[in-house]
Amino acid sequence: MAADTTCDIAIVGGGLAGGLLAYALSVKRPALAVRLIDPEANFGGNHVWSFFTSDIAAADFWIVEPFIDHRWPGTSVAFPAFRRDFDTGYNSVRSQTYDARLRNLLAPDAPMRAQAVDLTKTRVTLSDQSRIEAGAVIDARGMAELSKLACGWQKFVGQELRTARPHGLTNPIIMDATVDQRDGYRFVYVLPFAEDRLFIEDTYYSDGPDIDRNTLAARIGDYAAGKGWAIAEVIHEEIGVLPVTTGGDFEAYWASGGAAAKIGVRAGLFHPTTGFSLPDAVRTASLIARLPDLSGAALDAALHAHAARAWKDGAFYRLLDRMLFHAADPQERYKVLQRFYGLHPDLISRFYARATTAFDKARILMGRPPVPIGRALGVLRERV
Repeated sequence: MAADTTCDIAIVGGGLAGGLLAYALSVKRPALAVRLIDPEANFGGNHVWSFFTSDIAAADFWIVEPFIDHRWPGTSVAFPAFRRDFDTGYNSVRSQTYDARLRNLLAPDAPMRAQAVDLTKTRVTLSDQSRIEAGAVIDARGMAELSKLACGWQKFVGQELRTARPHGLTNPIIMDATVDQRDGYRFVYVLPFAEDRLFIEDTYYSDGPDIDRNTLAARIGDYAAGKGWAIAEVIHEEIGVLPVTTGGDFEAYWASGGAAAKIGVRAGLFHPTTGFSLPDAVRTASLIARLPDLSGAALDAALHAHAARAWKDGAFYRLLDRMLFHAADPQERYKVLQRFYGLHPDLISRFYARATTAFDKARILMGRPPVPIGRALGVLRERV
């Protein structure tokens, strides 16, 4: 970019949080000049994002609605002890769809392909040393310093496959934990995109973030073969590692993300147990679109308060994560999830929506724990 630019809001990072915010502002605050800045050719990277319909407040569903390209009326899970079906709606957004629809919905001058190298609350300096002066700058560039947090990891390889014949699956399998347990809690996740299209993901709740792509890809092939699904073509592949927080210093993590206001995972706004960030991205976009003062300082203060509340509210989920990673033997971790998925469907829905009630918490913890009692008591005594 050869010349300096001015705008009302500069959003740096065109992933999920940044793009949904840009769209929400275009609808609710159309008079604002918004720039969405990202160095890549496409917004959203290479992802399949999925969520339960109940994860999103009905009043906010409009923020994600235009980007959904697959919907299902229900889901299922499978564990060694049982299989269970749920009638909670499920949805997926694919990054290719996200990019195309976002560009179509935003003002023509909103998307900017550029590399940001320095951010303040009101200024973005780009790699060519040109500057964007803004009423407020919002940093949505992804993870800050994860070393400030204590984490386990959800890691995966996912492939979209074309099957030689119709596969017969109608609803997603959220967790199939009947597979061999390796490298922590392992399950397979399956989305039926069409009668001859499946997205199969081999997923692990593991102590370390390292991924052997070839091994996991081979296990996807083995899983499909075991189900009788002959693979005709691998259409798309995704590799990911998400943090599962067990503790840490929120203020240090926030500060590590830089001086500008922050959203998305850079602000620590993701589910502590799943690592998923889409519901938090929608909630944050809704909040910002309603704020009366969108100046740099006011926005920074409001978003810090919002993220700090979310971190505090996540304490119970981080306790459960410590039970999973600190109290359960890696090959026995599936028992924690097996017990959880035997609970009432509404409780499970509230858990994913980060709306767990006091009664839910008591119900999750009551009874004999699915981990050694001594270790469970040790987790309760941990200082975090």
